[in-house]
Amino acid sequence: MKINLISKRIYFLFIPIITTILITTSCKESNAENTETAAEEPIRYTSFVDPFIGTSGHGHTFPGAALPFGMVQLSPDTYDDEWDWCSGYHYSDSSLMGFSHTHLSGTGRSDLLDILMMPTTGELKYEPGTRENPDEGYRSRFSHDDEVAKPGYYAVKLKDYNIDVELTTTKRVGFHKYNYPKGEKANVILDLTHGRPNDTVMALEFKLLNDSTIAGMRHTHGWRFGKEKHFIDQKIYFVAEFSKPFSSLEVKGDKAAENEWNGTEIKAGITFDALEEPLMVKVALSPVDIDGAKKNLKAELSHWNFEQVKETADKTWEENLQKIEITDADTSKKTAFYTAMYHSFLAPYLYQDVDGRYPGSDGEIHTAEGFTNYTLFSLWDTFRSLHPLLTITHPELVNDLINSMLAVYDESGLLPEWHLATSETFTMIGYHAVPVILDAYQKGINDFDFNKAYEGMKANANYDDFGRPLFREMAYIPSELTNKSVSRALEFAYDDWCILQSAKILNKEEDIEEYKRTSNAFKNIFDKKTLFMRGKDAQGNWVKDFDPTLSTHNYSDYIEGNAWQYTWFVPHDVPALIDLMGGEETFEKKLDSLFIVSSDVTGENVPSDMSGFIGQYVHGNEPSHHIAYLYNFIGKPEKTRKWTKKIMDELYTDQPDGLSGNEDCGQMSAWFVLSSMGFHPVNPANGKYQLGYPLFDEVKVKLNNGKSFSVSQKNDAGTTWKINGKQLDRTYIQHNEITSGSELIFE
Repeated sequence: MKINLISKRIYFLFIPIITTILITTSCKESNAENTETAAEEPIRYTSFVDPFIGTSGHGHTFPGAALPFGMVQLSPDTYDDEWDWCSGYHYSDSSLMGFSHTHLSGTGRSDLLDILMMPTTGELKYEPGTRENPDEGYRSRFSHDDEVAKPGYYAVKLKDYNIDVELTTTKRVGFHKYNYPKGEKANVILDLTHGRPNDTVMALEFKLLNDSTIAGMRHTHGWRFGKEKHFIDQKIYFVAEFSKPFSSLEVKGDKAAENEWNGTEIKAGITFDALEEPLMVKVALSPVDIDGAKKNLKAELSHWNFEQVKETADKTWEENLQKIEITDADTSKKTAFYTAMYHSFLAPYLYQDVDGRYPGSDGEIHTAEGFTNYTLFSLWDTFRSLHPLLTITHPELVNDLINSMLAVYDESGLLPEWHLATSETFTMIGYHAVPVILDAYQKGINDFDFNKAYEGMKANANYDDFGRPLFREMAYIPSELTNKSVSRALEFAYDDWCILQSAKILNKEEDIEEYKRTSNAFKNIFDKKTLFMRGKDAQGNWVKDFDPTLSTHNYSDYIEGNAWQYTWFVPHDVPALIDLMGGEETFEKKLDSLFIVSSDVTGENVPSDMSGFIGQYVHGNEPSHHIAYLYNFIGKPEKTRKWTKKIMDELYTDQPDGLSGNEDCGQMSAWFVLSSMGFHPVNPANGKYQLGYPLFDEVKVKLNNGKSFSVSQKNDAGTTWKINGKQLDRTYIQHNEITSGSELIFE
C-alpha cells in the first residue's frame, strides 16, 4: 500500500526545516572549533582501537557503532547466514545489505540483526539481492578504503548509490546520517523481516505515527539448541524519527488498521524529494513497548546534532579505555591491547528502558529497583577471563550483572547459563554463573543477596537435565547416557567446588560434604595409564577405542575439544591433578607434549571452534585458556612465560584476522588484556592471578577507589617478582594486592 504524505506536511514542514538549518550551521561551526583544537590534544586511547580486528578469520566481531555495555549495536550487515557471519559482517565481503541495530560480538552461534535500514536512490527494491549479484536487490557494493570504524562511530560510502553513511549511538538510540547525491530521489528501505535464516519470525508490527516518524516491533524465536527445545524468545520495539518529512511511504505487509500493519513479512519504502542536506534518522529501541522506545528517544536524543552524539560516544569510550594506561613504543601491540579492551566492554549489554522496565524470564514486565538490568550472559566463555577483568575495571557493573542474574533466578528458578533477552538456551555446559558470583563476593563486590545467590547455585546444580542427576548420584557421568560426558563432569566438578566454598562462607554444614564429594569427581575419570581424562560407562569401565585427538560435534565425550585440552580442566585443585599424573616430572612432560604434538584432529564434523593451534593447545577456544599458566604450579614459571608470550605474539595482531577464534562476548580479548599485563587466573573464583609475561614496558591500572596498580619490567625481565619492593615467594598475586594500589615489578 502506498500513501502520499505531501498533503500532510502543513503542520510538520516549517519547524523541521528551520531546526535542521540551525543545527546544521551549529554543527559546521562546532566542527571548525574542533578542528582548531584537535592538533593541541594529546593522542587519545580511542585512536588505538580498530573495530575491524576480528571481523576476518573466525573472530565473528562487528565493526559498527556501540557504547560500553549499551543496548544498541548499530552495524553493517554483509550477510545473514553461515558460521563466519554470526555477527552479520565479514571482512571478506564487498557488498552490504544495510544497517541493523542489534548484534552479538564474536559468538559461535547467531541471532539478532534487528531493524535493518538501507538508504538507496532510484527505484525501490524490497529484496536484498545476493553477494554474487548485488544488483538483484537493494544491496550496495562498498570498499574497505571507504570504511571508517572507531569506538562509537562507523562510516562507509555506498558505491552503487553514491551515498555517504555515518552511524553513531547513545545507549538506547542509534543515530544515522545519510548524505545523498544532489538532485536524486532519496529512499530508505526498512526491512523488518531481515535477520538470521534460522530465526523464526513470530510477529511484526509497523506503524506510521506522523509524516516523519514510524514505529514497530519484531518478535522472533532464534538461537535454537537441543532439538528446538531451547530458543531465544525476543521482542524488540522501535521508534524511528526522521529529520525530514516523507514524500511517500510504501508498505509491503498486511494492513491491520489505519496507518498500521502486522504479519510476519513487513517491509517499507520511504521516499524523499531531492535533498539538499543530509538525512538523519534516530532509532530508539525498547525491549518493552513502543512507549518505552519513545521515552528512551526523548531521554537520550532530543536533538539532531550528530557530531555531538559522536563526540559523546568517543568520550564515553575514552573514559573506559583510560582505566588502563600502557607505556610502550610498539603501536601495533597497543592497538591490539586497546581493541581487546574495547571488545571486552561490549557485553553483557543493557536490557531495560530509562524508566527501569524490562521483560523478565517469566514473560512479565518488571521494574529494576536498586540495580540496572543487563542481558547476554555467555558464561561458558566469559567466566574464565572477562568477569575477573571486570572485577578490576568495572566493579560497580559487576554488582549490576549479578543482580541481573538474580532477577533471572527470581523469574525462572535458575541462574543464567547462556542467557539472552528473556530466554535460557543452555548452550554449552556447566553452570558458570556460580564462579562469577563467588569470585565477586570474595573480592568484596557484594551489593547483592548472597544467600539468594547460594540457593540459585544449588538450583542449577540440581537441574534435572544434561546429566546433572547422574553426576549428583555417581560423581561422574556414564558416557553412553549423556553426550559430552567427560567435559560436563569436569565443569560440574569445578562449579561444585565453587558451591562448596559458598557453603563454607554461609556455614551451610548440611551441604559441605556433598559438594566436597562432587568437586572431586575429576578423580573418577582420570586414566593413570594414558594420563588423560576419559569416558566411563555405567559399570565403571573405560570407553573402548580411545583416541585423545578425537573431536566432533556429534555424540562424544568432549565438547568443542578433545582429551588433550580437557585433561587439564581442574582449575580448583591443580595439585591433585599433579598427583594423579604421578608427580611434577610426569606432569611437566605431559604438559610439554600438549604444545609440541601434532595439531591433527580426528573425527567427523570436527568443531570449527577449534582454531589457534600450538600442538594440541587450542587458543581459539576457551577450554585451553588457563593451561599455559599451569607450569607455575610445578615451579617452572619460565615455561609459562615462554608459551604465554608465544600465544600473544602469534595469535593476537592488529589485523582484521587478529583473533585466532571466536571473540565470544569479550572472553578472547579479556584473556589478552589480563595476560599482556602479566597475569591471569587459573581458577577464576579464588582471587589469585598467576604471573606470566608482561607484554608492555609499563602498565598502570586506574582503580575506582582512586588508587592505581602498576606493572613494569626491564630488559625483557624474567621470573623474579617484587611487589611494593618486596620479593615474591609465590607465582601469583592476589586481587587485594591489585585493589590496594600496589606496584608489581618483573625483574
